[in-house]
Amino acid sequence: MAKEKKENRVFENETGVQGQYKNWFLDYASYVILERAVPAIEDGLKPVQRRILHSMKEMDDGRFNKVANIIGQSMQYHPHGDASIGDALVNLGQKDLLIETQGNWGDVRTGDEAAASRYIEARLSKFALEVAFNSKTTEWQLSYDGRKNEPVTLPMKFPLLLAQGADGIAVGLSTKILPHNFCELIEASIKSLRGRKFELYPDFQTGGMIDVTNYNDGKRGGKVRVRAHVEELDKKTLVIRDVPYGVTTTQLMESITKANDQGKIKIKKVTDVTAADVEIQIDLAPGISPDITIDALYAFTDCEVSISPNACVIVNNKPQFLTAHELLNVSTENTKALLKKELEIRLAELEDKWHYTSLEKIFFEEKIYKELEQKHATWDHVIEAIDKAFVPFKKKLKRAIEREDILKLTEKPVRRIYRLDINELNEQIKGIEADIKQVKFDLENLTDFAVAYFEMLLKKYGKGRERKTEIKEFDTIQVKHVAIANTKLYLNRAEGFIGTSLKKDEFLCECSDYDDIIAFTKGGTMKVVKVQDKTFIGKDIIHAAVFEKNDERTTYNMIYLDGKSGVSYAKRFNVTGITRDKEYDLTKGSEKSKVHYFTANPNGEAETVKVVLSPNSTARIKEFDFYFEELEIKGRGSMGNQVTKYPVKTVKLKEAGKSTLAGRKLWFDDKFGRLNTEEKGKYLGSFEDEKLVVFYKDGSYELTDTEITQRFEPEKIMLIEKFVPEKIISAVYLDNDKGQYNIKRFKIETTTLKTQFTFIKEGDGNRLEAVTTDEEPILMVQTGRGQQIRKAKFKVAKMVEVMGWKAVGAKLTDYSKTIEMEWEAKPKDENAQPELFG
Repeated sequence: MAKEKKENRVFENETGVQGQYKNWFLDYASYVILERAVPAIEDGLKPVQRRILHSMKEMDDGRFNKVANIIGQSMQYHPHGDASIGDALVNLGQKDLLIETQGNWGDVRTGDEAAASRYIEARLSKFALEVAFNSKTTEWQLSYDGRKNEPVTLPMKFPLLLAQGADGIAVGLSTKILPHNFCELIEASIKSLRGRKFELYPDFQTGGMIDVTNYNDGKRGGKVRVRAHVEELDKKTLVIRDVPYGVTTTQLMESITKANDQGKIKIKKVTDVTAADVEIQIDLAPGISPDITIDALYAFTDCEVSISPNACVIVNNKPQFLTAHELLNVSTENTKALLKKELEIRLAELEDKWHYTSLEKIFFEEKIYKELEQKHATWDHVIEAIDKAFVPFKKKLKRAIEREDILKLTEKPVRRIYRLDINELNEQIKGIEADIKQVKFDLENLTDFAVAYFEMLLKKYGKGRERKTEIKEFDTIQVKHVAIANTKLYLNRAEGFIGTSLKKDEFLCECSDYDDIIAFTKGGTMKVVKVQDKTFIGKDIIHAAVFEKNDERTTYNMIYLDGKSGVSYAKRFNVTGITRDKEYDLTKGSEKSKVHYFTANPNGEAETVKVVLSPNSTARIKEFDFYFEELEIKGRGSMGNQVTKYPVKTVKLKEAGKSTLAGRKLWFDDKFGRLNTEEKGKYLGSFEDEKLVVFYKDGSYELTDTEITQRFEPEKIMLIEKFVPEKIISAVYLDNDKGQYNIKRFKIETTTLKTQFTFIKEGDGNRLEAVTTDEEPILMVQTGRGQQIRKAKFKVAKMVEVMGWKAVGAKLTDYSKTIEMEWEAKPKDENAQPELFG
């Protein structure tokens, strides 16, 4: 019996402990979520931030205060120690919005920490004093020790949460709200008040570029890609001008060094020369393409990072997940409600002031103050007498006269009575009535009042807060195209193995770890595998190479024996899409099938081969030529055309073939500045060995090859097309020094590739206005506006001779701000056109 009681007590104790743990954990989780990690929707602040700002307002006298003193003041309200307060204060100061700073506050770009709190100073910004504080509209609560009052939330009249952003990790919950642009938030708030649509995208102090395609309005599941600007200083040097949000220059350099050590990029050195602006220089290794290196930096380093927003905020003491639009709409409505509350308080104050001023006027104008000179039994009788004297005039007032009103009147100094000017009181009353009328008008037109408030904020504080992060859609970088081929691949043909560890066997090629390898065997099978230490393909490998997916130009020519029928077939095929590690049979599938002849041709070359039959065959002709060019290129699963039904001894190359494919068709994608074969953008033509010519807005041209990995900056390009040396270029450019437009015609005489040559007169402000390679170009020029518009056409080929590419050219017309130019290849109806010159 005693034993049972003991066991029951143990069980009860265990249950009690479990219950306590459960309750304690829930309490702790709730505390961390509500009191530490997640901001409130009303003012966009976490408790520590709110307490810091409240403490700074208490200390505010217009001068800077030591951060150490601010921390001490904040500890009256925040129970978590000076370190957490100091970190939060520095974080607020670095956002450069609510707090003005003095001293070394660190740098979010470089990761440098702020100086000790005793060395740096801060004060509230004028903007913070404008939007975040109003004791009359603030709801108060007791501080943690019950000694002082602190705000439940600050009366924030601005979408601070979206402006500053927020990060926080709680128990089983996190929040990540990205910062947005100050001016765009105000403009969006105005649109929200007007019921119009608006867009909101993140903007970072660190600058850079952002792809917001999958932003998902800041909600869970969304993602943004952020990149640093990487520029080509010259063919041997790259420069990084900013850092992605959340990445420091130190982290960025470490990621570049790591990628170099892993062989993903090849550089000589990376140097940080950051001062007022970020500047990281990258010296390239000899022979390395700057364009491919830029892509590799985005693919393998922190030059590009992905950020997943997660907008979690406290709403009615509960965490909720909202979108950026919802956050802005709530903030805007909250601002509107606070403005209404302020107007209502102002109206009540004005009405009180009008009431008292009117009382004062009656008190002196009707000489009621003389009751003070009468002999009354008590002070209460004096008050009663004054109140009775006001009776005839109570209809002029808007509310009842209270004892406090009369007491206030009696407190006026006697000298005030003699100096009083009734006209002055009348003017005061008129001014108060005008103010009351205006406040009532504002209350009736609250939306317009709120819009005017936001417009005032934009005008007063928007200067210098323009967008820093460029919104840009990023292209998808194919990792295998930019990875450095620094891995040696080996091949054991007889045993059928391919891998990087077979160093005693035949060297195949250099490739990257991201490549796929395609291999063919004597038995007529094919397999595509990833680069690995050692992979089995199949015995008697006859060909292996790096595999390019969707490659429609590489053509495989093959003659094989069908083991079942004894017939030999020839086929030509491409391999575009496959399943990795799957074995494909390229013959008819018989067990004794084998390959007589096999070649891989990068441009669809079709050779001629000599087929030698077995001496024992019954065929009358034992040798004959076979022409692959007579075969159509089909899929890898095709049977092919019959070559012979007799046994084949050998098949030998007789004559190398020429390409049977048309030139490679190329397009220029002006969104991403890329050449492509996927029909994206402007069609450039069919290319074999031809080059491209690119004309830039700065008045330079460049000859370049058709390498797909090249990067162009579309916003700098005026024209890009296939280069034909015989074509004459017609160009119009602004000579800023002389204030005129010059025109010239010339042929390109240079042959150096990937070097820009300036073909207009050099000078500040000079720029290319129009360029074409049309044979008979006609330039349409329009000047003036409205009724003053004048149009003209110039037959350029008739008015300007062909000159050297360095020539200045001839004057076309004077400079005008309203001038517009465009080329017309063919004139329309001549009768309807303006006069022709030249």
